[in-house]
Amino acid sequence: MLIGNLDGMTVFARVVEEQSFSGAARKLGMSKSAVSKHVTKLEDNLGIRLLNRTTRRLSLTDAGVTFYQHCARVVEEIETAEHALTDLRGTPRGTLRISAPLTFGQRYMPDLLAEFMGMYPGLHIDMHLADHMVDLVAEGFDMAIRITRLKDSSLIARKLAEFNAYVVASPDYLAEHGEPQHPSELVGHKTLAYTNLASPNVWDFEGPDGPINVRVNPVISCNNGEFTSIAAMRGLGIAREPEFIVAEALHKGKLVEILKPFNSPARGGIYAVYPERRHLPTKVRIFIDYLVEKFRGGLCNFHKSLYSGD
Repeated sequence: MLIGNLDGMTVFARVVEEQSFSGAARKLGMSKSAVSKHVTKLEDNLGIRLLNRTTRRLSLTDAGVTFYQHCARVVEEIETAEHALTDLRGTPRGTLRISAPLTFGQRYMPDLLAEFMGMYPGLHIDMHLADHMVDLVAEGFDMAIRITRLKDSSLIARKLAEFNAYVVASPDYLAEHGEPQHPSELVGHKTLAYTNLASPNVWDFEGPDGPINVRVNPVISCNNGEFTSIAAMRGLGIAREPEFIVAEALHKGKLVEILKPFNSPARGGIYAVYPERRHLPTKVRIFIDYLVEKFRGGLCNFHKSLYSGD
């Protein structure tokens, strides 16, 4: 009975995952009416209602809950088979859905994707930029770029690069207020704090006599590192920023690294992460391999390749 309803099962599974006919339609590249017809036909063939429909929301019936569990497995097997065939062809196609942090995505992903998509024109990229950590499985992402001290999780991770944290200020600010020679002198300076850190007002350093913790009193606090770096360039104060945000400004002399002898231990990694799967789709594997190659030699070399024409 169900052999001829694989399309209907696929559509039904997507409706459940998207929690709407319109969301499923967007995902499948179909009209909303076509999605509705598939589900209605499936229910008619089964002789049972799978979804409760109201003007505001959809909900699964008891039968729908049971049937969805089986549909999800069938759809996964179909996708696995498609991925296996794609592997044999060696040409990635379809949509690659990626999540990346806002600033990193704006600064680096266009250049990375320009080259990559030239190599694989059959791919469509669905890029989602946000600083909050998305749920890859629940939100339907193929992979994500994460910049963090990676914690244990159910995700598979490949490190792309490490980065340092720099204390920076504009030449104009330093000319007017002087350059601090020791972290303790930051207390007397205007500072800019990035509030997404666990302790944004406590800056950690490593001195010759051991760790140094300085509690700053910021004149500006913000949850976006791009904003605080621009504020620093405008001479509004001293900021502590990750390398990938301020590399271009340092290269162009818009910012100056200070307190170098007290190298801040606040460093982390840039990772490509993806859900654990039996068969990693070719499009994901090839893109991650591409990222690994582009970041080979560290973040510093990658920056040089980006700014070599400046």
